[in-house]
Amino acid sequence: MSKVKRTLIVVVGLLLALSLVVLVGGLLLPEEHQASQTLATKQSPQAVWDAINDHANEPKWRSDVASVTSLGERNGKLVWQENYKDGNKVALITTESKPPTRMVRELTDLEGPFSGRWEIDIQPTPTGSNVKITEIGKVSNPFFRFISKYIIGHTTQMEMYLTNLAGKFEEQPQLVN
Repeated sequence: MSKVKRTLIVVVGLLLALSLVVLVGGLLLPEEHQASQTLATKQSPQAVWDAINDHANEPKWRSDVASVTSLGERNGKLVWQENYKDGNKVALITTESKPPTRMVRELTDLEGPFSGRWEIDIQPTPTGSNVKITEIGKVSNPFFRFISKYIIGHTTQMEMYLTNLAGKFEEQPQLVN
C-alpha cells in the first residue's frame, strides 16, 4: 500500500473517530440548557429598557446585526427579524414585557436547529443597574448540541450582546456572575 493511501486511510479514520466522539458527546448532553450573564452598567433601568427595545437602531450598536425588520404583531405581541452580518436571520417575539425591569424574548422558529428564549431582568443598583440575561435553550440535534456547549459556548451570544450594550453607552463591559 502506498504512503498516500495509508495517509488517506488514517485521515478518514481520524475524521470518523472525531465524528463519533462529537455524536456520543452530544447524545450524553441534555437537549435543554440554561445559562446566564449579567452586565453591571451605570445606566438606569429605563435607559437600558429604551435601548434594548429600540430595534430599528440596534444595528448601530450591535456588532453582529446588519438590519432589523419589523414583522408586525402576533397575538398583540411585537415580532421582528434580526438580520445578521453573516447572512443568518432569526425571528423573535417579545412574550413578556414589564417595563423597565423584565422582558422575555423567544425565537419564533421552533423547527430550527435550536429554540428557546432570553429572559432579561434589569435591576436598579446604587450606581445604575444590572442587566441579567438568562438563556433557556433547546438543541435537539446531538452534533449541534456538542458544538453549542463545547465549541461555541452557551454564553457567547449573551456576552456579545451585553458587551455591545455597554459599548452603546460608551462604557467598558463589566460582566459579573
